[in-house]
Amino acid sequence: MAKNEAHASIESYLAAKNLKHSRPRQEIIDTFIKADSHLTAEELYHLVKKKNPKIGFATVYRTLKLMCESGLCKELKFEKSGDCTRYEILKGREHHDHLICTHCGTVVEVFDAELERMQNRLFKLHDFYPQSHRLELYGTCKTCRKRGRGKVSGG
Repeated sequence: MAKNEAHASIESYLAAKNLKHSRPRQEIIDTFIKADSHLTAEELYHLVKKKNPKIGFATVYRTLKLMCESGLCKELKFEKSGDCTRYEILKGREHHDHLICTHCGTVVEVFDAELERMQNRLFKLHDFYPQSHRLELYGTCKTCRKRGRGKVSGG
């Protein structure tokens, strides 16, 4: 996502809610966008602390909540990730699905037009109107398999 588009999105949301755009919020938003990853609140907090040791966890968490409310990002709760919530950028990104390693928690975004067509075909076949969907595929990543974690099987 373009940094300017992200900032414009959150700035217009803050203005509509009559909230100020503080320097700590700006640092948190910048760090989140730059990371371009599926971060937990704690991971984002540690990244932001490197730049500004005065920022507290509550400020990071409240800013994440505002970013979700504004549509800039969304919460992801993966089934086998130890019950932690991750956040990903939404604005300016096409729909995608996820591959999740059940050992190390690595998340890989999958953009696959054929998979999208198949999901749409299933909606039509069963006479469902598509509102949303998400596909999460769980397995063991290459790195973990090399380290002897997880089985290699056909599913």
